[in-house]
Amino acid sequence: MTVTIREVAQAARVSVATVSRVVSGSSHPVRPDTRSRVLAAVARLRYQPNLVARGLKKRVTRTIGLIVPDISNPFFPAIARGIEDVASRAGLGVLLCNTYEDLVKERTYLNLLDNRMVDGLIFATVGANTAHLRMLRRRGVPVVLIARAPDGVGIDAVLVDNRRGAREATSHLIRLGHQDIAFIGGPASLPVEVEREAGYREALAAAEIPVNPRLIFDGAFRAEGGAAAVCALLERRERFTAIFAANDLMAIGAMEELRRRGRRLPHDVAIVGFDDITFASLVEPRLTTVAQPKYRMGCLAMERLLELLGGGDRRPRRLVLEPQLVVRDSCGAQLRHPSRVGRVLHRVRMNEGGIER
Repeated sequence: MTVTIREVAQAARVSVATVSRVVSGSSHPVRPDTRSRVLAAVARLRYQPNLVARGLKKRVTRTIGLIVPDISNPFFPAIARGIEDVASRAGLGVLLCNTYEDLVKERTYLNLLDNRMVDGLIFATVGANTAHLRMLRRRGVPVVLIARAPDGVGIDAVLVDNRRGAREATSHLIRLGHQDIAFIGGPASLPVEVEREAGYREALAAAEIPVNPRLIFDGAFRAEGGAAAVCALLERRERFTAIFAANDLMAIGAMEELRRRGRRLPHDVAIVGFDDITFASLVEPRLTTVAQPKYRMGCLAMERLLELLGGGDRRPRRLVLEPQLVVRDSCGAQLRHPSRVGRVLHRVRMNEGGIER
């Protein structure tokens, strides 16, 4: 049975207010002998303070909210681990919410968590609609966006240079001799999709290769979307020798469908993904991909949120980290230039530092 603060007060022969001052560490003076009696009663009765009630009274919960669009995508758990590690060291808990890429769910979770259930928020937004983000900023809610952030909202963000990563991935395929390169992206409402498709187009333009709209697909950032894009390519008899998928799940889905259709990887079709999730190095052939520093992104986002919670400089910052192309087997570099693979990997390696913008 739960012991109440009133029972502790009766056992120590003091008022409820005095017990509250002792267990909360209040600066209000309490006589040493009285404090000793209260602590003895707390230990004897095994009293546990109601931290939720205390937090509501002080409007501090020692908890932050983390909202992700798809927890089944291994990219987001890696970010969450970085956030949780930093939060844990600071004595904070993390409440995780999953929106399944649903803007209505995102708004519902934001309203729920902002109703004084958490002290601050970190989240990857679902779309480009910024009305709810601007509302949070006006209300002074400590917020850090991660991985996805619309322009012009004036909120702290930790991101990766998506355009540069996509440009390098596509350029790598072009250097390997490919010109008919399909692109599998995500919903056009997501800034991250717009940036990665822009990088793909820039690489083609730099090589004077015209963009073929029939080779561009929305795979919804899901494995089944990658498979569906391959089905469409093959059923329409499009000419393509390579695929750049804007995330690893779509790349893996495309690989499975190509294999099911009897295509050899990377002999018939080369593939490059984006994210470098754990599965990227476990599939066969191992996936060439653009690595994001996922764990570090989570750590940096939580560190910035701690600054905001501590009353630090609230002027919005956008920390943009550089991605890194990781050359493995799926791109076919070993087949075309086996002696140059090491040099190619060295040349495309990018700086992992951050740039504040």
